[in-house]
Amino acid sequence: MQPPVLSPYQSLMAAVPVVHRSVLVGGRTTHFWEYGPTADVPSTDGAAAIDVPTADAAAAAVGPTGRTPRRAPVTVLAVHGFRGDHHGLESLAAHLVAGHPEGVRVLVPDLPGFGVSDPLPVSDLDAYVHWLDGFRTALGLDRETVVLGHSFGSIVVAAAVAAGLDTRLLVLVNPIAAPALQGPRAVGTGIAIAYYRLGARLPRALGLGLLRNRGIVRAMSVAMLKSRDPELRRWVHDQHDRYFSAFANRTSVLEAFRTSVTHDVSEFADRITTPVLMVAAEHDDITAVPEQRALAARLHDAELVVVPGVGHLVHYETPAEAAAAVLRRVREPATSATRARPRKRGGASRQDAGDRS
Repeated sequence: MQPPVLSPYQSLMAAVPVVHRSVLVGGRTTHFWEYGPTADVPSTDGAAAIDVPTADAAAAAVGPTGRTPRRAPVTVLAVHGFRGDHHGLESLAAHLVAGHPEGVRVLVPDLPGFGVSDPLPVSDLDAYVHWLDGFRTALGLDRETVVLGHSFGSIVVAAAVAAGLDTRLLVLVNPIAAPALQGPRAVGTGIAIAYYRLGARLPRALGLGLLRNRGIVRAMSVAMLKSRDPELRRWVHDQHDRYFSAFANRTSVLEAFRTSVTHDVSEFADRITTPVLMVAAEHDDITAVPEQRALAARLHDAELVVVPGVGHLVHYETPAEAAAAVLRRVREPATSATRARPRKRGGASRQDAGDRS
């Protein structure tokens, strides 16, 4: 593979301390990356957490006196989307860390079965919810931790909060707000289901070749990417080429895909009472803005921010706007949202042009 394409956010990323860690959850290893000020991670299942500092960040993870910095006032636990890994949320994490005066601590695990984390015995939604609860417990996180999910991650975190995971703020970035097996997406979803089934049933080499086919991965990347900036486009395509096929085995990816298309955030809306920030996109081909508004209206306490000119890759194309929305809510005192009618906000920035409800 060719050398990696440099990120448009490279200078920001280089200034953010990052440490690679791992911890046992239910006897299986979950790898995660800690951005910003670090803190001690408790062990779980009798095994100590393993610190694996990245080459560039080991020195940056300690303060000028050589001491580990004190725990950040805000911790964000971020869950990535289907077939990706922690790399997809690195840019958002960097903007969150850099945008807070005291530094936000952002924890991004590789979902089980993706990246370098061990797969679950069965990759259904109940198993992901159980894993997320166990991961949070293993790290000693409490309700002050902001929980964030992107795309498929939005389903996982929403289901977990509906099942009782307590958090001060739930953030859904490009949330899957409506069923994929209904409406205009049903045909495309059916084709995708057939693709993953075929990849699982073919002989191993042929099946993996199909599931990891670079042409199919690139077609997906082109379809979702809305930016016309050539530098950004090259980088996003390179990210997908490198990390979109890092799954443990064919069974895990097939089961995870089935989970992603048979559930959506709306089925948990009536059981989520915690404040919710939804960061949606004007041109999201997976969940359209009207469906996002409908979900926001069903949630007990929700704010909807629509980022204009972008699609399902907010975390790649407009991480600054997403981070700004999160940091604004983190800084605000806890208040109960009203059922006010969504209103358009004017302003020069992409964030200020969003809808809020």
